[in-house]
Amino acid sequence: MLTFLLKRLLGLLPTLLIVSVLVFLFVHLLPGDPARLAAGQDADAQTVALVRTELGLDRPLPEQFVRYFANLARGDLGVSIRARRPVSTEIGERFLPTLLLTLTSMAWAVAFGLIIGIVSAVYRNEWPDRVGMTLAVSGISFPAFALGILLMQIFSVELGWLPTVGADTWRHYVLPSLTLGAAVAAVMARFTRAAFVEVIGEDFVRTARAKGLKERVVIAKHCLRNALIPVVTMMGLQFGFLLGGSIVVEAVFNWPGMGRLLVDAVNQRDYPVIQALVLLFSLEFILINLVVDVLYGLINPTIRYR
Repeated sequence: MLTFLLKRLLGLLPTLLIVSVLVFLFVHLLPGDPARLAAGQDADAQTVALVRTELGLDRPLPEQFVRYFANLARGDLGVSIRARRPVSTEIGERFLPTLLLTLTSMAWAVAFGLIIGIVSAVYRNEWPDRVGMTLAVSGISFPAFALGILLMQIFSVELGWLPTVGADTWRHYVLPSLTLGAAVAAVMARFTRAAFVEVIGEDFVRTARAKGLKERVVIAKHCLRNALIPVVTMMGLQFGFLLGGSIVVEAVFNWPGMGRLLVDAVNQRDYPVIQALVLLFSLEFILINLVVDVLYGLINPTIRYR
């Protein structure tokens, strides 16, 4: 296990290197002049030139590239063009709200998705299956921004039960987490159903039933564990998508997280913040995949790491 983990962690370096190169080239191809945006629309050409020099944007692109990687190797993510603060500070203030929102969304989405998927598989082609898969298809098909606006209209504007913006209390998490987790719950339900339908038809399940075991024991002990490996894979991928894909939901609810920070950074052409956030999202995906691989061994002890 230790050797496996070390190999995977060493494999992070070339992946992050490739991502950082692509991100650097991408952000410098974005239209717009960050020096003009930082100086203000009313600034004259001399002021814009001074700002460009201060930000190092007047230097040739290869030189900017070398400076960027030299700073990155020292752990220096740079200074935000928009806020004039260290990028690590900017991200540090926004990381926790996004993480808590993601964990909240993932918790209820996985719970509901597993329940709906298992019930649909057990009662395959019956009315619980039809109802569950109808909800799943609806959750996948409904856009996140439209669902967020609908929930705000009903529970905030019409009923006045829940707040629309902010992240101060648990009540602020309800609507954003429902919006963010709806698609994940739908995907989990469909994926869990498919995995369970395949496992339920296996010989060892028929043998367990032939021994006289109760149906709930067969489902919980024999089917669940064997169906969890593909489900856990999907859970890991969905968790990564939630962390990096909360941009739309954070924009709708004005959530003070990393998604909203990325939107502001793109609008202001804040190169250091964009580069750091994309690298962070890439690192999160890689680490989540590593955690999923480790969970395989816990779920199925027959799996060996080589």
